[in-house]
Amino acid sequence: MTNQAETNSKAQAEPTVARNAFGDVAPALADYTDRILFGEVWARPGLSPRERSLITVASLVALYRGNELPFHLGKALDNGVSRDELIELITHLAFYSGWPTASTALAVARQVFASRDA
Repeated sequence: MTNQAETNSKAQAEPTVARNAFGDVAPALADYTDRILFGEVWARPGLSPRERSLITVASLVALYRGNELPFHLGKALDNGVSRDELIELITHLAFYSGWPTASTALAVARQVFASRDA
């Protein structure tokens, strides 16, 4: 039987998106991202992972956060959001967050979709 320290040690050794992206320069932030954001916040009851993905993608598009968008578009697809729904979300946001945010998000979506089709 493993104890909590062994479980934590194994989890810390596994590469994650956060660890790969910035764990070398900010290991504490990578740990908080893995444990708190994805381990606790995304696991809370009240919203499904699909709903959380829609909210997150909409926020990233509206805030013009292109660096985080590819990961979260992929996560949205993994959580059951369709490509058509993502495109509709981006189209809808063009009227609220502006054409530059929407056109940038569409270019990112095109890349994410193409990488999934390859």
